[in-house]
Amino acid sequence: MAGVAAAGGGALAILVQHGVSAREEPTAIEAWIARRMRRAATPRSDRDAKNTVPQTPEGLARARAHFADHCASCHGNDGHGKTAVGQNLYPKAPDMWRPATQSLSDGELFSIIKNGVRLTGMPAWGADTPEDDRETWELVHFIRHLPTISEAELQEMKDLNPKSRKEYEQEEETRRFLAGSAEAPASPPEHKR
Repeated sequence: MAGVAAAGGGALAILVQHGVSAREEPTAIEAWIARRMRRAATPRSDRDAKNTVPQTPEGLARARAHFADHCASCHGNDGHGKTAVGQNLYPKAPDMWRPATQSLSDGELFSIIKNGVRLTGMPAWGADTPEDDRETWELVHFIRHLPTISEAELQEMKDLNPKSRKEYEQEEETRRFLAGSAEAPASPPEHKR
């Protein structure tokens, strides 16, 4: 009980000293506490879960496309988290190449993707369906693959990233110019949610 009281007192002292601004890096104590709390909040059965989805080129391609469309705005196509959104979260989006992420069990990664992480920018994704679980397990394979991702894969993902209307119109204008065409601009594609 004394340990809980000391941790609570330390957290209160940090809050008073630093406020609630998301602009600062979490202190080492905050990061340590957050990692321990996340681990404690993940049921052992989830942490120990094994990825039963085989890793295939097709599965990695699906996961790459999913990551580019849903995850890259915070985590970046390369998983380093160096995006405007990712760097302005508190805590910042993690660098998925680092041991703090790569050393998590497959079950922990699955749980983080599926259930999100409270008090962070990580939302819960997917429904409780076998199809969504398969997608999540494929994303676990993709996260493991990130440290060896190729330039060709990154380029493919860049082409799959969601674009604003303005970005789409600029790309269309450039495409028409390079094609020597005066055709009317196409409407941007509908973004899947």
